[in-house]
Amino acid sequence: MPNMSLKKNEMPSQAPDVRNKNFLEVTLGYTPEQAVDEAKRCLHCKNKPCVGGCPVKIYIPDFIAKVAEGDFEEAYKIISKSSALPAVCGRVCPQETQCESKCVRGIKGEPVAIGRLERFVADWHNAHSTEKAEKPECNGHKIAVIGSGPSGLTCAGDLAKKGYDVTVFEALHTAGGVLVYGIPEFRLPKSIVQKEIEGLKELGVHFETNVVIGKTISIDELQEKYGFEAVFIGSGAGLPMFMNIPGENYKGVYSANEFLTRINLMKAYEEGSDTPIEHPKVAAVVGGGNVAMDAARCAKRLGAEVYIIYRRGMEELPARREEVEHAMEEGIIFKLLTNPVEILGDENGNVRAVKCVEMELGEPDASGRRKPIVKPDSEFVIDVDCVIMSLGTSPNPLIKSTTSGLETTPKGCIVADEKGLTSRENVYAGGDAVTGAATVILAMGAGKTAAAAIDEKIQGK
Repeated sequence: MPNMSLKKNEMPSQAPDVRNKNFLEVTLGYTPEQAVDEAKRCLHCKNKPCVGGCPVKIYIPDFIAKVAEGDFEEAYKIISKSSALPAVCGRVCPQETQCESKCVRGIKGEPVAIGRLERFVADWHNAHSTEKAEKPECNGHKIAVIGSGPSGLTCAGDLAKKGYDVTVFEALHTAGGVLVYGIPEFRLPKSIVQKEIEGLKELGVHFETNVVIGKTISIDELQEKYGFEAVFIGSGAGLPMFMNIPGENYKGVYSANEFLTRINLMKAYEEGSDTPIEHPKVAAVVGGGNVAMDAARCAKRLGAEVYIIYRRGMEELPARREEVEHAMEEGIIFKLLTNPVEILGDENGNVRAVKCVEMELGEPDASGRRKPIVKPDSEFVIDVDCVIMSLGTSPNPLIKSTTSGLETTPKGCIVADEKGLTSRENVYAGGDAVTGAATVILAMGAGKTAAAAIDEKIQGK
């Protein structure tokens, strides 16, 4: 019998005053009973608008129907036809602006909780299935994938399923890219990322870590010396941006990338860590995106009082609503319509405060958002001992500077066509390396598109 409730099943989670002191996952996931009940809210629309909102085109009503029947393993198989990382996507994809935004149930109430159901199905499979992925017969073609983030893993997985001999090259010592260094444990447990990577290894994908393409080995060598017939560049956008204001060189100023990498990948918050990080007493995070929320919530868990400084208002915050709400529940202070103009230091070169100005919103700028304007005579100071800059990132210039014939934009993004093909023959690219910093699911969609294009080219379709 259909469930016509206007509201989603609530997601169980840790209490805010408990979770802001630990790095355990905040949300706990649906029970089987909650998942079945939520799945029964789906109307199974004839034209399936939710599928059109998914960058990797998961057969959403089909997998939800299986959840409603209690056949969770079959639901997983349906998702896996389209997505290489269902347990990841169920946690970090912005479903509210993609598949769920198209859900008919959202017209007069809340949409079906598609992301929560995807997470439930993936977690159920990981907890109960003992089957290993069947390795396809090798077709004799070698493909190189640069970067083991979401675009690289998706491209590698899709090609491996078709029998390609795929090798993934990762600059860091652990595979997973932004999924392991950028997203905190409390949002995406690293054991889940590792489980997804193990599944790709079972398909025959090889992983080479500690390999910096452009330094350890070049794309020229991959093609000419090692015989890779095609190369996919999914190296992401890991070069941080700064404001270029006075005081950014003081001790205690971090890019969000460095701060999160130390915590997420190096476990700097643990006593005796090889890569320790000072526990700030008062931290200011500059920026309003998902990365800013992650950095602020990590600093809170280190024991700091935390301010998020953002030059526009609450309505303009680019972070997911869920992440903003979680941050507010955890006690993070939002200083909106505020912009730093200088970081102040003490005689030892340590951060002691951040000088800010108040802002007001004027006419829309080129992005379509109202342009922030400085209010006259509005300077004030916030005493802090740590400043984390979360202003966005751009692709690392190493690959473009060491690869001949690879066209890039003035911002350093690789130029690629709608199939991911770059200006260099048999070299494809996708994800943040092409678009600049974006979402996990969009990067996955780009990896999927490129994998199909590589297959078409090599098979002569």
